[in-house]
Amino acid sequence: MLEAAEEELAKIKSSHSTLKADLDQYLNAQQEVERAIFELEKNKAINTNQLESLGRSLLQDQQEIMSRQGEIDSLGGQLKALTEKAEKQASLIEKLEKKEGERQIEIERTEKEISELNDTIAAISRKLDAKENEFKLTKSMVDNLEGFPESIKFLSNNKDWKTKAPLLSDIIYVNEAYRVAIENYLDPYLNYYVVNNMEAALNAVQLLNRTQKGKANFFILDAFQDYAPPLTTFGNFTRATELVEVEEKYTHLVSHLLSNVFLTDKEVDKLSEKIEDSQIVLLSKTGGFIKKKFSLSGGSVGLFEGKKIGRKKNLEILEKAINELDKQKDTHTTTLLELKSNLKALKESSSKVSINSEKQVFNQLSQQKVSIQTRLENFESFASEVTAKIEQNQLRISKIKDNNVVIDEELVTKRKTAETSKAKLANTDDSFKEVANKMSVANHAFNEKNIAFIKQQNMVNAIQQELTFREKQLQELKEKLENDMATINSSDGEIAELLKAMKALDEKLLESYAIKKERSKTLGSAEQAYFKARGFITELEDTLRKSNRKYLDTQSLINQLKDKFNDIKLSLSSIGERLKLEFQISINEVIKMEPKEGLNRDDLQAKVDKLKKRLDNYGEINPMAVEAYNEIKDRYDTITQQRNDVIAAKDSLIETISEIETTATLQFMEAFEKVRTAFKEVFQSLFTEDDICDLVLTDPDNPLDSPINITAKPKGKRPQSISQLSGGEKTLTATALLFALYLLKPAPFCIFDEVDAPLDDANIEKFNNIIKKFAEKSQFIVVTHNKQTMAAVDVIYGVHMQEMGVSSVTPVDFRTLEHSNILQAAEG
Repeated sequence: MLEAAEEELAKIKSSHSTLKADLDQYLNAQQEVERAIFELEKNKAINTNQLESLGRSLLQDQQEIMSRQGEIDSLGGQLKALTEKAEKQASLIEKLEKKEGERQIEIERTEKEISELNDTIAAISRKLDAKENEFKLTKSMVDNLEGFPESIKFLSNNKDWKTKAPLLSDIIYVNEAYRVAIENYLDPYLNYYVVNNMEAALNAVQLLNRTQKGKANFFILDAFQDYAPPLTTFGNFTRATELVEVEEKYTHLVSHLLSNVFLTDKEVDKLSEKIEDSQIVLLSKTGGFIKKKFSLSGGSVGLFEGKKIGRKKNLEILEKAINELDKQKDTHTTTLLELKSNLKALKESSSKVSINSEKQVFNQLSQQKVSIQTRLENFESFASEVTAKIEQNQLRISKIKDNNVVIDEELVTKRKTAETSKAKLANTDDSFKEVANKMSVANHAFNEKNIAFIKQQNMVNAIQQELTFREKQLQELKEKLENDMATINSSDGEIAELLKAMKALDEKLLESYAIKKERSKTLGSAEQAYFKARGFITELEDTLRKSNRKYLDTQSLINQLKDKFNDIKLSLSSIGERLKLEFQISINEVIKMEPKEGLNRDDLQAKVDKLKKRLDNYGEINPMAVEAYNEIKDRYDTITQQRNDVIAAKDSLIETISEIETTATLQFMEAFEKVRTAFKEVFQSLFTEDDICDLVLTDPDNPLDSPINITAKPKGKRPQSISQLSGGEKTLTATALLFALYLLKPAPFCIFDEVDAPLDDANIEKFNNIIKKFAEKSQFIVVTHNKQTMAAVDVIYGVHMQEMGVSSVTPVDFRTLEHSNILQAAEG
């Protein structure tokens, strides 16, 4: 059925193509005839217009000859009157041109002031944008306490701590030139809260203890009331306390922290002064080093150093600067609007129209004088020329009339041909529509048959797949049934032995319960030690999360800058298209355009005159063109400046990314080498010392993105990949890798879920030995069904079902049992 429908559709398509070709042929012939008729009618209309024009010209020439005879007498008086008017007109034009020159000077001065104001406003806008962005970033960092531990954030946002004390980093403000140096020195104390008394600090400590949110440090102002800073001097270096701005009540605290701290402009390699007093600290102005009597620390300064101290004070300064810049921008904008209004009034008060008008009047008067003189001298020759012109026009009229007769005959023939072509076209169009309808019906039938065919094919494939799956499932169930029967037969003997052992274990269990009560008393102290360790781990995890968040924020900022760069690129493209549409030039041509030199003044004047004539033919000049050009130029300058800012930000971000990647690579390689060494040691302890294993980076030049190949070659084997090892060897290799990672960062708990299932007895013994070795530092929980593993543990928890549907857990502490057996043997 599908093939028959497809054959029928092909026949109809062939007939449809033939009819369409005939229809296109008739349609082209019809269009050619209509174009020929149009050309003939157009030529006839042109001839008719020429006839009318020549007729009017004949009549005018005849009347001109008659009227000129009466004009000669009055031309003398007119010539004298025109001479007097021309002299007055020349004087008026001179006054208007002087006034126009003064107006042009005033326009140039005003435009210069507007340009300077636009540059000033653009500079202020850039500063304002930079300050606003810095304000938003700083405010976000202050609100979110960016860079501070979770305990600090918890206290600052907690309502139960009634004393909302400031942080040390918030009460200090340092000039930007010295901020990095002071911050690097005070970095251990920037997270300290500054409270008035001991009570406020104790309340905060108790709150953190109750909520298990970590630790916090406090400076108590009452303790510094009687503090007197030492009057220590050190050469000509600047005291750090002189560079710090702080409220009066915090001066003693800051003096205590910075009393013996001095700053220098020298670099560490040029510093020759020796520090004799162990209390004196010398800082580099750039933050490159911190020198004490017995120590020196320093190195490169990161991009984000100097951003933590004085955030709130810096926020207030930024807000004042933004308000000041807003006021300056408003003032300059008001002045700019006034200047633009004055410029518009000056441009609207142009005298060029009046000057051109008066010049036109003067030129007309001059032309009239010359015309009258010429007419007086050449009247006779004019009369003869007009007569000859009349004869020529009469001859042209006769030729045009003969041409119109020929065109009329051709029009009759072409119109008959057009009617015949229209009839053929109508018949062919009806046949074409009929075949098109048949093709649509055949195409619909073919699609339905094709859909039914595909459905049937899919159904057959689904049934075949279902049959294969059912056969495979049946085979697996048979194999499982055989295995289960074998397991049931082997388990009957073990059940009898276990029942005997259970009776003995029940008796020992009662004794173990008594020991459990005694040991539960010591559980409280062990739990406190655990929670203390857990709090320290939480702080470390918070530090890691902060680093990850900082990396994600940096990546997000990179994406935002990329989006901004794309937006600016689109804006430049839009400006380029506008220049191309309005001025027919590309933006690259405008940028690369340079003035030409060595041009001839006469040639330039001739070119100017030619362009003036073209402008006069164009009509009125757009008075807003210059203002539109200035607006586009301002936008271009602004976008160029923004583009430069984006490029600078991009370079800064690339430098930051490079610094982050360098640090991450160093930390990764350090951790990788530790894991690699531990993997070799653990692998050889599970196998033998002659066995070989290794971790290899496939791309050492790009370690952060490089895959890691695991090599494991037990003695006597040379496998190409780990998949060629036996199940037990794979398990031991994986266990060695897990313990290598464990040695890098030990955990308090490790859980193994039937790891020893693929191992034989010899390998299980190795597995149990290594767990006992590492159990000295961590606690291991092993889920197992292996007897050797059960016998090697310290405490076993057996899961059994005393009642149907109810599971119970029975613990047995082998360490207690071994201790009891030793005592009984000693007493015997």
